[in-house]
Order: sequence, then structure tokens, then C-alpha cells
Amino acid sequence: MDFTSVVYSDSFSKVEDCPPAGKPEFAFIGRSNVGKSSLINALCERKALAFTSSQPGKTQSINFYTINDAWLLVDLPGYGYAKVSKTMRSSWKVMVEGYLENRESLFCVFQLIDHAIPPQQADIDFSNWLGEREIPFVLVFTKADKRSKDKKTNTVKAYLEKLAGYWEVMPPYFVASAVKGTGLPEIRSYIRQVLPQ
Repeated sequence: MDFTSVVYSDSFSKVEDCPPAGKPEFAFIGRSNVGKSSLINALCERKALAFTSSQPGKTQSINFYTINDAWLLVDLPGYGYAKVSKTMRSSWKVMVEGYLENRESLFCVFQLIDHAIPPQQADIDFSNWLGEREIPFVLVFTKADKRSKDKKTNTVKAYLEKLAGYWEVMPPYFVASAVKGTGLPEIRSYIRQVLPQ
């Protein structure tokens, strides 16, 4: 899939302010500082589409991007640690869960996992939360350029083993690098397959 046209649509701090459901939506979310903005920029082949920062918590609203005038890429605030108040984190949680549970045009969630570190309970809990609510999702293990091939495999394996205690069938997953482009063609292909023909 080519990202011929990528247009920023709008940002919303409340689910009820989001535009009416319409085009298929693919949402991206992960723990703060997982490399979400970098992955979105690389996936869309744009340098500064999503704002990147070394400081966690920069995405603070629901951001919509229209792709090829056919579907929407939705950039969601991260979960877990961020340099914001507990009140702000709580409001993000309400906003994100409200979007994920109620958005009729949501086709798939891409949950980003930092494979440069051991499996985190916040990620496991979020995967299980999505599964319990039967929200379609896939895993994307980011920063594939940070570790050797053997360690990458072990990180993915360790995470899937954690999920195995709760799941009979594992969700699809990709290993990606925004720096080297690893996994990006596979993610684009997956989106093309999921989109209605």
C-alpha cells in the first residue's frame, strides 16, 4: 500500500467531540515513549507528521490523519508512565477507553511494544483489556534496530508466553524499526488486507 496522500484532519481531547464515524479507522497506541510517533512518520513516509519527543506523554489528544482519502490513521495518547499529573493520566484513560470501546468505525488497533526491554505488565494488561472487549488488535514490537536478532526473537517469545496464560490464540504481530524500515511493508500490507474492498 502506498501512502500517496496523508492529510492531518483534526485533534480532539474528548471522544464526544470526534467527528461522526465514517471511513475505516486504524488506531496506534502504546506505552509512553515506545516510539509511536517515529513509527507513524516512517509508516506514512513523512518526516514530521506526528510530533516526536524523548519526553513521554507528548501525544495528549486523539489525532486523526486521512490516508489516501480512504481511511483514517488515529494516533492515541500512550498509557503508562508520562511526565504529567495523575489527573491528566486519568483523563487520557477515560478518553482512550471511550474511543476504543465505542468507536463504530474502528477496524483495528496497533498496540506498540518496546522490544528493547523485558515484557511490561502495563502492556500485558492492555493486551488483555483489548481481548476481553473483543477489540481487533495486532502487536507491533518497535525499535527492531536496537537489539540483535536472537534477542529480538526472545523478546517477542517472552511476551507471547506471557499472553499464553490468558489466550488460546495469539494476536498477529510484527517486528518493526522506524529507523531501518523493518516490518513497515508488512504493516502496510496488513492494512490493505483488512480494508474493505
